[in-house]
Amino acid sequence: MSQHTDMASTAGNGHTSHYVAAVVGAAIIAVALYLRGQPLICPCGYVKLWEGSIFSRHTSQHIADWYTLSHVVTGMLVVVAGRLFAPKFGFTALFAITIAIGVAWEIAEHTQWVMRTFRATALYSDYAGDSVLNSVSDYVWMLGGFLVARSLRSGWIVAAVIGLELLSAVVARDSLVLSTLMVVAPVDAIQEWQQEANPNPKDRPETDPVEPSSDAG
Repeated sequence: MSQHTDMASTAGNGHTSHYVAAVVGAAIIAVALYLRGQPLICPCGYVKLWEGSIFSRHTSQHIADWYTLSHVVTGMLVVVAGRLFAPKFGFTALFAITIAIGVAWEIAEHTQWVMRTFRATALYSDYAGDSVLNSVSDYVWMLGGFLVARSLRSGWIVAAVIGLELLSAVVARDSLVLSTLMVVAPVDAIQEWQQEANPNPKDRPETDPVEPSSDAG
């Protein structure tokens, strides 16, 4: 009886340490971004659960938006990578890796070099970084993606990743794959396709004027 009690106590302590690590990660992100001058919440002064347009100035400022799917996908990919390249890694090791990736990215994303890199792409030219609330939420969504994927077979995880990427790309005109591509190696055709959905014509990048044909007349 005491042996079973000891095992249950050990398991409980293990779960507690996971929760503590996750909370510490969120706290590190919040403090780091606050010290960098990022607003605690959207500068608009209120909090929304969902922002539905990637072209809105409220994107990356609230609890969730289309880029939330990219963070969920990232968490799922950690599970797939773990099964492929480190099958001996248990939950604790993979969860720690997920926390480390989430914290590292949210802090790195707000360095001047990364922000300048994003701003060099038309779609992110006005990017000023995330609010603290959004950044911590992104981190939590990533952990959520990891936890969900842990209960799924690898085939279902891959299907979910593809489905989320397609949904985001088709509806919002951006996704993890597209944003990575457009930052690393911009494609004019994709940029034009994305900007077709921009409801603010004045925010669209200018194109070269068409010169009159010399054959006219």
